[in-house]
Amino acid sequence: MEALNDLHEAISRGDAQKVLEMTGALLQAGMTPEKVLNVGLIEALEKVGSAFASGELFLPEIMLSAHAVQKGMQYLEPLLAEAGVEPRGSVLIGTVKGDQHDIGKNIVAMMLRGAGFRVKDLGVDVDAQRFVAEVREGTFQIVAMSTLLMTCLPWTQKTIEAVDEAGLRSRVKILVGGAVMDAKRARESGADAYAPDAARAVDVSKELLGLS
Repeated sequence: MEALNDLHEAISRGDAQKVLEMTGALLQAGMTPEKVLNVGLIEALEKVGSAFASGELFLPEIMLSAHAVQKGMQYLEPLLAEAGVEPRGSVLIGTVKGDQHDIGKNIVAMMLRGAGFRVKDLGVDVDAQRFVAEVREGTFQIVAMSTLLMTCLPWTQKTIEAVDEAGLRSRVKILVGGAVMDAKRARESGADAYAPDAARAVDVSKELLGLS
């Protein structure tokens, strides 16, 4: 279908206005909101993520694509809710206490939303007890924590320990990432998984929930 190809091309270029136009065109042509989401937005964003992981695309390009998909998602969300389509999963995300960096976290959040996840972003400098309170009150399946400063690395482990001490650890999987994080530090902190970049964060989130 030409409109579907045009949608994929618009996402690869990061053309948000064209994404909105093609999303509307596919719906008008009779495609269901769920199919537009899956074979349109998600499939295209997965291709972009793969290209980023292989070095074919760079950070500014993937940011534009993720932003364009997010615009399409905003268009589809009420239609998906009306049709009873559930999100793939639910993710709570934030940068740990003492760390003010948010670019990487924001990209991960956009990529996750574009991949069909419901995401609540707590922002930066998030205290361990804020994470605990949100897990207790919400229905999150994954807690994603970003750490970019070495001095804030202990807060990753402290936050995971706080979730455990609150008796909530069995409720969620914990995913960590950021400039100072690696697979070894993730294991030492008690996290369930580590993602080195936004594209991999989507893949790992799906793996944690048995969706891949």
